This record gives sequence, C-alpha cells and structure tokens, in this order.
Amino acid sequence: MIARRGKLIYSEAIGFLDTSAGKPMTEDAIFRLCSMTKPLASVGAMMLVEEGKVQLNDDVSKFLPQLAKMDVLATDKDGKTTREPAKRRMTIHDLFRHTAGLTYGKFSKILEIKAAYTEANLLVEPLRLVTPEQFTAAIAKTPLVHEPGTTFEYGLAVDVLGHVVEAVSGQRLSAFLDERLFRPLKMADTGFKVPQANWSRVAEPLRREEQFLDIKIDPLNDLAGEGGVSTAADYLRFCQMMLNGGTLDGRRYLSPTTVKLMTSDHLGNRPGVPASPGISLMGLDGYTFGLGVLVRQGPGLAGVPGSEGEYMLAGYGGTFFWIDPREELAVVFMAQTPGSTRTYYYRMIKALVAQALGN
Repeated sequence: MIARRGKLIYSEAIGFLDTSAGKPMTEDAIFRLCSMTKPLASVGAMMLVEEGKVQLNDDVSKFLPQLAKMDVLATDKDGKTTREPAKRRMTIHDLFRHTAGLTYGKFSKILEIKAAYTEANLLVEPLRLVTPEQFTAAIAKTPLVHEPGTTFEYGLAVDVLGHVVEAVSGQRLSAFLDERLFRPLKMADTGFKVPQANWSRVAEPLRREEQFLDIKIDPLNDLAGEGGVSTAADYLRFCQMMLNGGTLDGRRYLSPTTVKLMTSDHLGNRPGVPASPGISLMGLDGYTFGLGVLVRQGPGLAGVPGSEGEYMLAGYGGTFFWIDPREELAVVFMAQTPGSTRTYYYRMIKALVAQALGN
C-alpha cells in the first residue's frame, strides 16, 4: 500500500496468503510484524516522554531496578573473555537507539553470549511465554556485549523499553498501546495476538519450515521488539500519522518536535557491530538510527533511491515500511518471507516506487 500527499494511491495483494493451501493473498491479511513492532512501541514510549514521566537520559534502572548493576563482556589482547562491571548504566536513550549493550543471542557469534543467553532462557522460543518479570531477571543475569552508550548493536533493547512502558504506565504494553494508539488510530487488526475469528486471515510464511511466534495464543509477555501483528492498511494509518507530524483525522498523538527528534541521527560516530544500521536491516550502508527507526543520512551513500531524512524499519518476517517527508510518501510492504532474501525485496520495492513517482 502506498500513500502520497495524504491519499492512498496504490494497493495490491500479490502472491499467496498460504502457499500450502493455495490461498491467494488478500488486502486484509494479518502479518507478523516482528521488528516492525518496534516503531509502535517506541511511539508509545515517546508519549510518556512528552508527558514528563520518562526522560531519555534516565537510567533504565530507575524503572527496572533489577538492571542497576550489569556486567559487560570484555576481551583481552589474547582473546580471552571476562565479565567486568559496566562503567555506566544503560539509559532510556540507549534502549531506543540500540546502544544499551544488548544483542540478539540467537544471532550472536560470541560463544559466551550464546551460552549466557541460553542459560538465562533468553533463547527460549517463544519468548512471549516468559513473563515480563522472568524476562527482566534474565536480562539482568546476562553480560552486555558493549559498554552502554558506546556502540550500535541491534537486539533486545526495545523489548526492555516495552517493560519500562509497563512499569511507568501500570498497564500491559498491549493494553497501553491499544488505548493510546491502536484504537484511536482505528488500527482494528493491530495488537499482540490474532483472535480466533481472524485466524483465516493470517499470512503464513512462504516456506512452512520457517518458525514464527505463535500469534494465536495469549502471550504472557508483550514483546515490544517483535511480538506485534497488523495489516497493511492499519500500519499505513500509523505511517500517515507520523508523516503528518504526529496527527491524523484531527487527533494529535505526538508533537511535530517529537517526531523530528525520533527521526534524527542519534548515533553520531558510534560504530555499528557487527554491522551498521543499514546493513543490519536492509543490506546496505547510508543509514543511521534514530529513536526506534532507521534514518537516511543523505541522498547518496545508500544503494537505493531515497531522500535525506526518510525513515523506516523492516521485520525479520519480511515486512517493511518507509516514510519520506520530502516526497510526502508512506509505503507499507507486507510479506512473510523470512530469511536472507527479504532484504532483496526491500531494495526492489524501494526502487520500483521511486521510478514511478512523478511531481
């Protein structure tokens, strides 16, 4: 689905809702968002920042005391790893921009991290059956891969941010976002599970052997980093609200200043390990990270067309969106094609849309 200058200009369902059953894709299909849950949760957290209940520079331990004393994994000149007390505490800002020192254990190539995440049950699938208390306690037991604030590494940071939202609001993340974002935006099919009446609308992965979170069960843990579900139409309403500077249909969700803050560079010269933000999510350079979103740094560098200041995110399951304020453009691409080929499709759809744009 593509919107430009506030109007839907293109919508098409292509391929299969379920290849094994031969069911064609539908425009009301419900998709596992995976990491495209992160911008939704990040907007929810920024609402609390706007209300003065949270500051970006607050220590995470102010709201989750279990995370007050963390260890960081250190490697000496001989390659031996040891745990050392972190020199500084992770902040709320670190959670938004993935500089908290957290990672995804299942993708890490560091054996000690894999072992620590396994021991703490952070590799258990599905993580949505681990309670928020168990999740936070597990994070507290595992070493950080970097000193907080120093390095970009994509990981579980926004999942922790979701529990900060719960601690501050006194609500489950799903209830908070439903009340403050989903229902007001008329995102009727967006949440953290799919009710049984809508199971027939769930898009299944192209290859059945791919493992996804079970979105038909009641989760114990609303995963802010990967647990959401939505439709293209619902997510496009969220994108249009952001493109409008935080407002849609006469209702304001964020201030324009907050939207601008979220979509600015928050990494500076911090390195990206094991890859830069753009490489991590799209397979190309030219992007930095803001507060919950990937942000384009300039018209060049990246190997796809785009405008300076456009922002986006993609999900492991094959979902992708971007918002280009300069072109007044919002695009939502929903697929369930997990695996390394998904970034090829992201780049392809971006090129196709760019060549079709007129004045």
